[in-house]
Amino acid sequence: MPPANPTMADIAPESILLAGAGRAILLQIAHPAVGYGVARHSDFANRPMDRLNATLSYIYALSGGTEADVRAMRKAVNRAHAGVRNPPRPPGEHGLEPAPDGGAAAGAHPDDPHYDARDPELQLWVAATLYDTALTVYELVYGPLVEESAERVYREYARLGTALQMPEGLWPADRAAFREYWNAQLTRLRVDDTVRGVADALLRAEKAPWAIRAVMPVARLVTVALLPEPVRAEFRFAWSGERQRRFERLVRVGVPVYRALPRAIRRWPQRHYLARIRTLHG
Repeated sequence: MPPANPTMADIAPESILLAGAGRAILLQIAHPAVGYGVARHSDFANRPMDRLNATLSYIYALSGGTEADVRAMRKAVNRAHAGVRNPPRPPGEHGLEPAPDGGAAAGAHPDDPHYDARDPELQLWVAATLYDTALTVYELVYGPLVEESAERVYREYARLGTALQMPEGLWPADRAAFREYWNAQLTRLRVDDTVRGVADALLRAEKAPWAIRAVMPVARLVTVALLPEPVRAEFRFAWSGERQRRFERLVRVGVPVYRALPRAIRRWPQRHYLARIRTLHG
């Protein structure tokens, strides 16, 4: 059983939160600036696990790692973000060079929305999707947090942004302020065919390991079920009463099984990723 008054360090390691990974990513890329940054600077079709591995490494380091783990992941994320920008930086800055034809920097798309992965507002949105998804899944499994714990966990999750370039004051002051921010952001999300292509690659996962491909039908159901309805509509995902009932049956069966698992099994992914960080960055 989980602690009566859990903290972020208790919640983040729960492997059931991986069920929300697709939701978090789709919410992130529904923001046009994030979506185009991912579309232009990543390769979801051929390397579908890259963003998930990077995100999990970062979350597990900040929620349960050592200071050395945190420094390693902060450095790795900042390095990955350095060139994710449109308009591009001047030639030569942060490694960007002119295109072979002498035009704009390679990878530039002048008609794309402006984006910069180091933009604090975008980091706020990404951190917000990770927090909201974690709490959505955790409370689906374990029930609502009591008020005191809920506010503490909310404040702790700000670290996902403040460990990078997001100022502390940008994180909404409390959960009520966060809900206002969240609801306002949902009205601004827009998804076009470019971003739908990214989502399609994510949910097909054709180049993913076989174990991931095997569970993708269930993962797609869960991902679409957990999305807020306006975002589901933006992605043009079909939904029906029958799909909703399938999801509810899955929850009724799956939640008791997960809750009965030993803590060591539920938290295996955290141990795996922390060991991976220390191997890659130690």
